[in-house]
Amino acid sequence: MRILNRNVYVGPSQYARFPVIRLELDLGALEQWPTAKLGDAFIDGLLQALPGLAEHGCSYREPGGFVRRMREGDGTWLGHVLEHVAIELQNVAGEDVTFGKTRSISDDRPGVYSVVYEYAQREEGIAAGELALKLLDSLLPAELRTATDRAWNWEEERDGFIRYAQRRALGPSTASLVRAAEERGIPWLRLNEQSLVQLGHGKYQQRIQATVTGRTPHISVELASDKEETNKILASLGLPVPRQELVQNADGAWRAARRLGGTVVLKPYNGNHGRGITINISEEDDVRAAFDAAREHSRSVIVETYLAGDDHRLLVVNGELVAATKRTPGHVVGDGQRTVAELVEIVNGDPRRGIGHEKVLTKLQLDREAELMLERAGHTTGSVPKDGEVVPLRSTANLSTGGTATDVTDIIHPDNRAMAERAVRAIGLDVGGVDFLTTNIAESYKTIGGGICEVNAAPGFRMHIAPSEGTSRDAAGPVIDMLFPHGTPSRVPIAAVTGTNGKTTTARMLAHIVKMAGYTPGLTTTDGVYIDGQRTVEGDMTGPVSARMVLADPQIDIAVLETARGGLLRAGMGVPEVDVGAVINIASDHLGLKGIDTLEQLAEIKRIVVEVARECAVLNADDPNVLKMSGYTDAKVICYVTMNPSHPLVREHIRAGGRACALEAGVNGHMITLYDKSSHIPLLWTHLIPATLEGRALHNVQNAMVASAMAFSLGIKLDDIRHGLRTFDTTFFQAPGRMNVYGEHPFKVLMDYGHNAHAVGVMADLAQRLDVGGRRIVVVAGPGDRRDEDLREIAAAVAGRFDHYVCRRDDGLRGRDGDEVPRIIAKALQAAGVDGDAISIIPDEQQAVDAALRMALPGDLVLVFADALTRTWKQIIRFQPDGTTAAPQARAEVPALDATLDEQLVAAMAGVVRDERGLRFEREESD
Repeated sequence: MRILNRNVYVGPSQYARFPVIRLELDLGALEQWPTAKLGDAFIDGLLQALPGLAEHGCSYREPGGFVRRMREGDGTWLGHVLEHVAIELQNVAGEDVTFGKTRSISDDRPGVYSVVYEYAQREEGIAAGELALKLLDSLLPAELRTATDRAWNWEEERDGFIRYAQRRALGPSTASLVRAAEERGIPWLRLNEQSLVQLGHGKYQQRIQATVTGRTPHISVELASDKEETNKILASLGLPVPRQELVQNADGAWRAARRLGGTVVLKPYNGNHGRGITINISEEDDVRAAFDAAREHSRSVIVETYLAGDDHRLLVVNGELVAATKRTPGHVVGDGQRTVAELVEIVNGDPRRGIGHEKVLTKLQLDREAELMLERAGHTTGSVPKDGEVVPLRSTANLSTGGTATDVTDIIHPDNRAMAERAVRAIGLDVGGVDFLTTNIAESYKTIGGGICEVNAAPGFRMHIAPSEGTSRDAAGPVIDMLFPHGTPSRVPIAAVTGTNGKTTTARMLAHIVKMAGYTPGLTTTDGVYIDGQRTVEGDMTGPVSARMVLADPQIDIAVLETARGGLLRAGMGVPEVDVGAVINIASDHLGLKGIDTLEQLAEIKRIVVEVARECAVLNADDPNVLKMSGYTDAKVICYVTMNPSHPLVREHIRAGGRACALEAGVNGHMITLYDKSSHIPLLWTHLIPATLEGRALHNVQNAMVASAMAFSLGIKLDDIRHGLRTFDTTFFQAPGRMNVYGEHPFKVLMDYGHNAHAVGVMADLAQRLDVGGRRIVVVAGPGDRRDEDLREIAAAVAGRFDHYVCRRDDGLRGRDGDEVPRIIAKALQAAGVDGDAISIIPDEQQAVDAALRMALPGDLVLVFADALTRTWKQIIRFQPDGTTAAPQARAEVPALDATLDEQLVAAMAGVVRDERGLRFEREESD
């Protein structure tokens, strides 16, 4: 039994709408050993290791259902068992996860299963799957085991996993703030492996680190960490504090103790969690030992007068006390019969106690500090305390060291409440915890005394949200309300677009529209991440990592996410939901890769984008596979896009008051028209959109329609949509590799990234619609990882439409031989009737492009399907027939292809493009 492959999905995927891990598990010989055949020894051993499995409902949806599945009939297979064990291990570590699904992958691969289970933290989820595999292996009969060391200790492995999980999980305080944010609909991102968390998106974000917020003044944190300065500031305001001195050595500590008189407390100058603190001592040896203990945590040590009374933590948020808790140090109570060690074991048997922050309470530890406390009380771990005798094991009451907490918020005296609020305001904290000693929190410190030990800049919330006794308090809610007052935005609008072809251009169009409307967009595309139009990261950025980059940027106020099939298959969506999701088309591409063999399967992956759309799903009604997605979205509105004004379904949708974007014929050409709630809204003539080449580039007409529908659904004003479309062109700067035109040679050159039959066919159609006085030449290729039949379809898409064909390959062979791809295409062209003399095989891309350019005569059109976009574009614009190289000039990059264009429009657009785009292109060249 082994794991063949693993995928960690960070967001919505084909398996779930939340994070899951998918394992491809090969049972091998264990395919013949379902649980019933393994017998009661295996099942009972599993339940003994993880008793919580008895509560799993499985398909029976009631406690005990999973155990029933294991015992009845043939039982169930170990892939299914591993799913439940991985879930339960995370439950044991304190996470609330429940979802799982296991299926056999196919009849062609017997014994191989797809095991999917929910996770809360990535590394913890991965480790849970690996430990589950080891546990199952250890319980198998000896002759079936494959990996587990027979001498392994399950208890040690389990506890080690819990500690590992807790080191990576959010702490109780941070987790409570995240939960409070979720309850208020505020999104969040974890920014590191510790407790730094971003609440909200883009320019609305706020940050927290544990309970320190982005608004917490740095100087206030420094003051709170400086216990001596805190003491002085509070004393200067007349607040009750003990007298104290700062010392550097044991001799100084003893001298300070004598000056202060009575019993004293020694604590690290800048410690936390109660580490290194010793209380209520007066003898020289004890003081010196306490100094050594404190010095382990800080170079300087504080000696202060001891205040009698119970330890209380008073939590103040935004100037108001929100919770008060009495803390009791970890201890045992004697019964006159059992030893201290036995009493500790009994206390730790409380199901509320766990390892670290796993549960409400932490287990007691008989460590060095406990032994010192026992020694002072005249006990050892083997002593038998008297009945009712309280034996302390800690000098401080921190929950992390086994202490208990009792909520006293309802009984705190108003004077004590006001005292805590004044103390936190005096230090300047927005969230602060006051450690206050008093014999009775219900009576005023002015009457019975008491004092402030310290003020904490990052107070823990665990004792307040899950006290050992008393009422649980919402400590996190007031913090979220402070960071995001009622009515304050926390989200930026998110638009996601996918499809086989056109998604990059559509995403760029939409980003341009919203920028022209005054927004600061964050855009992810196949060539990088763009913030406000400037590329910040280069590369294919169409997966969840890039989505996170955009949403974490504090500048953006709208996100446009191009979402590709690869990212969806590999790691799912980068966001749990989007405001507007769009699917442009489903065409044959990447089929035969990663288990996607049919258009229907490809559509199932792509439709995730509209499945998670909240407000609007934009669907191409002219594509049957896209149209079917209307039944899989919960978006409030469906907007259909059609280039067929007679589309029967869209007509009925419009008549019912639905939203749509249709292409309508008029006297002046074709008009992009919006419909919404029975309103008819003419938007823009297609020939006024530069990216459509006077409406001839029908694929960009469709892309403009989808972008318009998305912008309208995002609430962008109509005039801003029109302005955006009229100023978006297909220059290399604005849309690299997307129908880039160069007309400064005696012939015209059209460059495009088309790499599948559908995209290639669209550009070939465009080449036929353009008025060309000479020949049409094409440089054609296909990615090496596509099937032979896909390469032949690419050839069929151009066959018979050009006068000469140059067949090449990409730089990356992707498993093919050097000239295999161009030869397959050339052979397919000949099979389609193309004369062999009209075909050239030039495998190298640069050489192929150069040959096509040299072949061109005045009036010709050269269509180049490019892979290395920047390199090829430079090669095109620098081409010189005599073999020399010319530097690019600042000029319009989208000239007219013929003399029929409206001359005034061309002049106006050329001015915009020449002045702005030419300058920017030169700057990119300098990079």
